Amino acid sequence: MTPEKRAAYWKANVRLLVILLFIWFIVSYGLGILLVEPLNTIHLGGYPLGFWFAQQGSIYAFLVLIFVYAGAMNRLDKKFDVDE
Repeated sequence: MTPEKRAAYWKANVRLLVILLFIWFIVSYGLGILLVEPLNTIHLGGYPLGFWFAQQGSIYAFLVLIFVYAGAMNRLDKKFDVDE
C-alpha cells in the first residue's frame, strides 16, 4: 500500500470513529444527563424516558454503533483493498 493510500485509509477510519463517538456522546451524555428533565415528561414502559436513556438507552446505542462500525470498516477495507 502506498503512503498516500495508507494516509487516506487512516483519515477515513478516524473520520468514521469521530462521527460514531459523537453520536454515542449525544445519546449518552446529551439525552441521559443534559436533557433528562424534558425527557422525563415522556414515559417508556412505565419509566421516564430520561431515566431510560441514562440506564439502557446509551448501552443499546453503543451496541448498535459497534455493528455499524464493523460494517463500515468492512466496506472501508474493501474500498482500500485491505480486506481479508
